[in-house]
Amino acid sequence: MAMTKRVTMTKVTLENFYSNLITQHEEQEMRQKKLEKVMEEGGLKDEEKRLRRSAHARKETEFLRTKRTRLGLEDFESLKVIGRGAFGELQLVQKKDTGHVYAMKILRKADMLEKEQVGHIRAERDVLVEADSLWVVKMLYSFQDKLNLYLIMEFLPGGDMMTLLIKKDILTEEKTQFYIAETVLAIDSIHQLGFIHETSNQTTFFWTHHLHLCGNFAYCRALWPSCSREPAFCQS
Repeated sequence: MAMTKRVTMTKVTLENFYSNLITQHEEQEMRQKKLEKVMEEGGLKDEEKRLRRSAHARKETEFLRTKRTRLGLEDFESLKVIGRGAFGELQLVQKKDTGHVYAMKILRKADMLEKEQVGHIRAERDVLVEADSLWVVKMLYSFQDKLNLYLIMEFLPGGDMMTLLIKKDILTEEKTQFYIAETVLAIDSIHQLGFIHETSNQTTFFWTHHLHLCGNFAYCRALWPSCSREPAFCQS
């Protein structure tokens, strides 16, 4: 049993490492292409383009340096527990050096391995890493220790849809149409990433100034296997 756990964790670590390298390279290429397109459309002179490229390269270097900075639990101060789940809890935390407030999802490794949920947790992390959308909560950092996996995400103070329904009891037709439209856009943003969200319900959607698809990404499944972009299955 112990050997199986070690093999699983080693496999996950290696797959995540190489997946992150590929994603990082693709994101760099996308940003470079976007810069070139903007400069071309703007009709910039060669010297101005050179300066823009140099500034962009410096920003990329700084960005990579920041990503390589190792964070740990000691870099955050826990303010309070704001939720609990099957594998751990959600805490409101404050980053000590900046004072910024985040939501920290703490997942117990032993429970994930015992219940064979490593794949689901990987799916959640994959969605958060790949998502760059107004409709998806942003993950800023992730790290681990011997006991837990930590996901640091933006804090959404507006509560979830269930809380809103309990508070309002009945929504007007206009507000219902608005919330349904935003819900469709949120779910579609997940589909565009190549994932299906299997448990979309009132506790999945959270609020800031607009709707976010946020919770239970552990129950997302990939539309395509990692080695292919052909559909693996379809599920509604």
